[in-house]
Amino acid sequence: MPKNHDLLIAASTIWVVITAVLVMFMQAGFAFLEAGLTRMKNAGHIAGKNVLIFSLASLVYWAVGFGLAFGDGNALIGTAGFFPSVGELTSVGQKPYDWFSEIPGGAGYLFEVVFCGVSLAIVWGAMAERAKLWVYFAFGIWFTLTYSIVSHWIWSPHGWLFKHGMQDFAGSTVVHYQGALAALAGALILGPRIGKFGTDGRANPIPGHNIPYAVLGTLILWFGWFGFNPGSTLSVDFGGFGFFAYVATTTNIAAAAGALTGICVAWLKLGKPDISMMLNGALGALVAITAASGFVAPWAAIVIGVGSGTIAVFGVIFIESIGIDDPIGAVAVHGMSGVWGTLATGLFAVPVLAKNLATGTGGLVYTGSFHQLGVQALGVAAVGVFTFTTSFGALFVMHKLWGIRVEDHVETAGLDVSEHGMWGYPEFYIPVPGGYGTESHGHLGGGHREHRPITVHTRPVAEG
Repeated sequence: MPKNHDLLIAASTIWVVITAVLVMFMQAGFAFLEAGLTRMKNAGHIAGKNVLIFSLASLVYWAVGFGLAFGDGNALIGTAGFFPSVGELTSVGQKPYDWFSEIPGGAGYLFEVVFCGVSLAIVWGAMAERAKLWVYFAFGIWFTLTYSIVSHWIWSPHGWLFKHGMQDFAGSTVVHYQGALAALAGALILGPRIGKFGTDGRANPIPGHNIPYAVLGTLILWFGWFGFNPGSTLSVDFGGFGFFAYVATTTNIAAAAGALTGICVAWLKLGKPDISMMLNGALGALVAITAASGFVAPWAAIVIGVGSGTIAVFGVIFIESIGIDDPIGAVAVHGMSGVWGTLATGLFAVPVLAKNLATGTGGLVYTGSFHQLGVQALGVAAVGVFTFTTSFGALFVMHKLWGIRVEDHVETAGLDVSEHGMWGYPEFYIPVPGGYGTESHGHLGGGHREHRPITVHTRPVAEG
């Protein structure tokens, strides 16, 4: 093998591993974002589940998912590469993972599993504050397999949507839309949180307990997206040397446009420049540009960001108006924006970029042809039917057989203490003399506790 090719493999492997670590760090972003947008009595549970689900996805994806997604196979699933061996993970461009032509199989696994972890993190956003802990394990395994099959359809050269030329550069459909579909299924089966909707059907606000956490989480996610999209080149020369820098540029300007649009639209619609809507606008734009980041011009990235910022506001309002309780706006931000980004690629894909990336054709704006838009719509429809049906079916069976929602008294007390025997904010529940909250006997780290209410002597506690 020529020496310069060895250097290319080395450089590409370093690049992919670094970007994989950036995407893995997005779990911290989800932890802060979701904990901040929910109530303090569930903060530890909601933050901690990101470690749980990423650990689960890492093992299931290594054992089965990676082979289903990228192993040799047919148009529907990969049929090789399960429980990959030392040789399969250290070789470059060799079966069953020969699609990874410039990085070893292990680097391919590491990059792809963190994407699976992100999609799985999205699932629980709309199910927050009321799902039983065991469901994370059971449905986490199921969803990892579902996710892997769709990955094969769109990203594997054997996949049927890949062969049709579907453009999803880094996963608006594969990662975000899928996660939102499963989240929607879960929210429908679980029903709303206690007190979310009144007897007249009108929604009652249940504000998040820590907006600075949500801001920090959004910034971490924005930071991690520079691994998410640019890293999806999977080499330093895909699309041309340094093309990943262009992908980073379109990613950033779309997010900026989404954030500004989100806060401005909220100001006009709600009468106040809602910070959470600004955050949702930025995240929705990042979701949408994920499909298009390697295919569109900068001006189109801004258009995509503006569209997502608008969707973030009206989408969240619409989901709530039809009686669905989605505490962090996952369905609007990841689902609706995922669809928008996927379809927008069919509108705005630059023909020369599509040619350089050897994926699909130019968009409607440039070619006057509906072909690419039609392919994108086909992908959205196929994935929508498959992922929602399988997710709803699995969760429905679990719900009927064992129940997936916690009991009312558990939900009222909060999942931190009810599910884990500890608090995310113990100082709010364990009083000092003359303090407030709930008196506790026992070690803070765990074990049996006895609780009894005490009189509030000082300031009121924010609703937990």
